[in-house]
Amino acid sequence: MMVARLFSKIFKSEGIILIDYSGQKYICGNPNKDKPIIVKLLKKNLNYKLILNPDLVFPEAYMNGEIIIENASLSEFLNLVFKNIGRGEITKSAYLIKKILQFWRFVSNYNFPLKSKKDIQHHYDVGGVKGEKLYDIFLDKKHRQYSCAYFKNPNETLEEAQQNKIDHIIKKLNIKPGQKILDIGCGWGGLAFEIAKQKDCEVTGVSLSENQIKYCKTKAHEKKMDNQVNFDLVDYRHVKGKFDRIVSVGMAEHLGKKFYKTYFKKIFNLLKDDGIGLVHTIGSIDSPQPPAPFIQKYIFPGGIVPSLSDLISPIEKTGLIVNDIETLIRHYDKTLEGWLKRFLSKKAEVKDLFDQKFVRCWEMYFASCAAAFKHRDLVVFQLQLVKNFNSIPSNRRDYIYS
Repeated sequence: MMVARLFSKIFKSEGIILIDYSGQKYICGNPNKDKPIIVKLLKKNLNYKLILNPDLVFPEAYMNGEIIIENASLSEFLNLVFKNIGRGEITKSAYLIKKILQFWRFVSNYNFPLKSKKDIQHHYDVGGVKGEKLYDIFLDKKHRQYSCAYFKNPNETLEEAQQNKIDHIIKKLNIKPGQKILDIGCGWGGLAFEIAKQKDCEVTGVSLSENQIKYCKTKAHEKKMDNQVNFDLVDYRHVKGKFDRIVSVGMAEHLGKKFYKTYFKKIFNLLKDDGIGLVHTIGSIDSPQPPAPFIQKYIFPGGIVPSLSDLISPIEKTGLIVNDIETLIRHYDKTLEGWLKRFLSKKAEVKDLFDQKFVRCWEMYFASCAAAFKHRDLVVFQLQLVKNFNSIPSNRRDYIYS
């Protein structure tokens, strides 16, 4: 059986028992003798489809209940697979498909305003009111942060780690009271509200998600911060004015490679001469790449994961200076594992909101991304940007870590 031979090549350590649609068993690698992981394929055509495009076929088959995993969670199985694969590809055909997708994403990745709005709303406005309940289930309760947390120690809660991330960003921005701050891709406003609260300044948040902006405006009213924090449903390309500080968390992944220069040029134009910008983005330590086919099709259409070189070149062409770069490693897998744990604890509630296929789809999303950040080539970059070196203290990072 071709799939059995594939799994046997993958598992250099440990292994699984594979059972095909006819009930035939195959030993792949060296599975645990007492409690082996068992993977059951319930459809005949999975034998060859998994060989051709495993990155899409496996998630779809799992979503549809055509693959069953026993004696392990999906997360445990994927971690075992990714640990054995490392930064390579599962099959030669998967490698070829990845290269074709890279080329296709490059020639087709035109994220103009209307397409950008459609792509953002596909994920962040999923299910309308039901979607708001979905995000309540797994995000931190205090700030509703949907980006990588910052774990100072492994025992911190998601709430504590997200507060760490916010505090870390605020320190890098070196904000003074009364300054004007722009938050590009503001999400549900947690960062904007905390900046305004901590630094007594005026904050504008922008997003293309109607649900997010509605939520932010409601919260601003509840917090009696309407005159201090403002939120607009607008594309970053259409923002006007001048700002002392600009922050953008989890936004660059949605731009599309052809718009990196547009994005950084807009930051340059909006930033005052003595201003500071901070861009926080998922990145690749390998060549730039589209998200996995499953993520691209079901979770984040229009996205692309930039390499550091992808970002630096357009930044230099705009006149911005990269004053500081920090790479956050092993923080996002812990964040995703935290989201997954909360999500699965309420999966019956999620099923009632959507259906079983949706539950398995989002379980695959969280579990596969967590395993990729842990074992493959995904990290988080934080880039501090200035127009001149007089914008930041001369003692370099002391003001961040004091």
